[in-house]
Amino acid sequence: MPAMVSSAVDRGDPGTERHSTTPKSLRQLLGLALGALGVVYGDIGTSPLYAVKECFHGLHAIELSETNVLGVVSLIFWSLTVVVSIKYVAFIMRADNRGEGGIFALLALIPTDRRVLSSRLQSRVAVAAIFGAALLYGDGIITPAISVLSAVEGLEVATRAAQPVVVPATCLILFLLFAVQHRGTEKIGLVFGPVMILWFIVLAVLGIVECQEAPRILLALNPVHCFRFFAANHLHGIIVLGSVVLCITGGEALYADLGHFGARAIRLSWLALAFPALVLNYVGQGALLLSHPEMAFNPFYGLVPRPLLYPMVALSTLATVIASQAMISGVFSLTQQAVQLGYSPRVRIVHTSSETRGQIYVPGVNAALMVSCIALVLAFGSSSRLAGAYGIAVTATMGITSVIYFFVLSRSWRWPLWKALPLVAVFLFFDVSYFGANLLKVLDGGWFTLLTAAAIMIVMFTWHEGRDELARAMMSDRAPLRAFLAELPGQSFSRVQGTAVFMTVSPVGTPSALLHHFKHSHVLHERVILLSIRSVDVPAVPASDRVGIEDLGQGFCRVVAFYGFMEKPDVPDVLRMAARLGLETDPESTTFYLGRETLVTTGASKMAQWRKRLFAVMSRNAQTATTYFGIPVDRVVEIGVQVRL
Repeated sequence: MPAMVSSAVDRGDPGTERHSTTPKSLRQLLGLALGALGVVYGDIGTSPLYAVKECFHGLHAIELSETNVLGVVSLIFWSLTVVVSIKYVAFIMRADNRGEGGIFALLALIPTDRRVLSSRLQSRVAVAAIFGAALLYGDGIITPAISVLSAVEGLEVATRAAQPVVVPATCLILFLLFAVQHRGTEKIGLVFGPVMILWFIVLAVLGIVECQEAPRILLALNPVHCFRFFAANHLHGIIVLGSVVLCITGGEALYADLGHFGARAIRLSWLALAFPALVLNYVGQGALLLSHPEMAFNPFYGLVPRPLLYPMVALSTLATVIASQAMISGVFSLTQQAVQLGYSPRVRIVHTSSETRGQIYVPGVNAALMVSCIALVLAFGSSSRLAGAYGIAVTATMGITSVIYFFVLSRSWRWPLWKALPLVAVFLFFDVSYFGANLLKVLDGGWFTLLTAAAIMIVMFTWHEGRDELARAMMSDRAPLRAFLAELPGQSFSRVQGTAVFMTVSPVGTPSALLHHFKHSHVLHERVILLSIRSVDVPAVPASDRVGIEDLGQGFCRVVAFYGFMEKPDVPDVLRMAARLGLETDPESTTFYLGRETLVTTGASKMAQWRKRLFAVMSRNAQTATTYFGIPVDRVVEIGVQVRL
């Protein structure tokens, strides 16, 4: 068994893609790059709608002067260059975990050997990663709200009479967006790429046309204007930096979607189209402000010729819906990973595609996101007010990613400190600067993101610690399996035809359900399978390493199935794999025995009483093991067990 675990956790070499998304031809590479434009760059691609506007017309707007315009555009250009192009595209995406990316995949690359990294340091890094994941939930709530609201606000540029309908129209679009989630993104995904190609081309054209009016804006590409901006504005410049960071929101998606498209496709779509188009549009908005400072209230739509305003609002709305879809899908995937890693109760997960792995829909999370997004729009009322809540989640997660990446470089890839430290220090300089600037916006709405992340962290750690305490409580009453089997020959009981499968969390000891069943019925099936589903710290486990079988004698055998944190366990599939290894079972004569724990919160556990009660509530409302593991409902016997926590 240990050998199987180690083979499943193949950490690989940096930059090596071992995933089905590795393109085998130029045509396939272009197809993946096209899909990446829609899914990966939807969020960052719609940032021009509000990033520049917030600097000169937001809650903390700065004076509209040539120094400030050149400074803001310069900050935006170098943020896109250093944070996105260099940090994520050139470096972070090399840290693939069997072809997968994201904060959990990055965390899983850190060695668990205490000789390499102390257990205390490992736990602190894990806490940071969980906090980053919790922040992404807050980002998943804000992104659809601010993106769609910013697009619909373009109607105000066309006519002031449209102002009363902006919020209702935004709420309606968000409602429809979440209402169609159960259909999955596979079909609508076919139009994502072409729409985003049109979007980026339009961004570039609008920017190029406006640059001809004020070509001196190209001076902003010189980083010296960043320093002049801060020298002229001091603290106010740092506050505005919290608005500049809106241009890189969505940058984390490059790494998180690594497994869906592969590094080559993501890099190609960024360098060939997304990055140049974004730079041209931001430069164009800067040129517009130099020539027409009265357009500061919405410089993005100020680039659009008046006859094209309504079509542009429609295209912007479609682009923001695509951006929101990508974020929603990311939250669904994050939830699945949290369940597999033991940081979330089991939830109903619906696979919307029989061919594409990762196409999932989580009804409970979808409903919560919909209510939260619509409530945010109603509470804040405008993208400028909502921008105060945006940015903290992104910058904090980016900083956490840099820290974890340092441990991967120094402990997993064995980079010397003189090589790893300066690189990560540059990344952290930008991350910490952005995060510090956004902390100044806490009272303007940033409190929402921090409050959401704190609540989700409490839920995650309560569930994780509660499951550990529950396992300890049950193991203390669990008899050694060898002792149970040794006593069987002296017992008076009957054996009946068929197979009994006892689900057990731990592959050690005798399952409580088996003990209770045997104690009260004095009956055992001809074949008894003790089945454990184990989660390992890789995204996906190869089929060859999925199942391990151990013959225990007397008709008993133990089966252990391993699943990665991006996979959903399937018990019937496990039994089919076991059959190919020689453990034949007849589905019609197989009965599954599950233990259903009733928690009593008056036990000796050191958890706080309110956390025990919270864990008990989550446990009662978690999806049943029968549904989650895909067990046939007509072949399940549940045995109640009372556990003091």
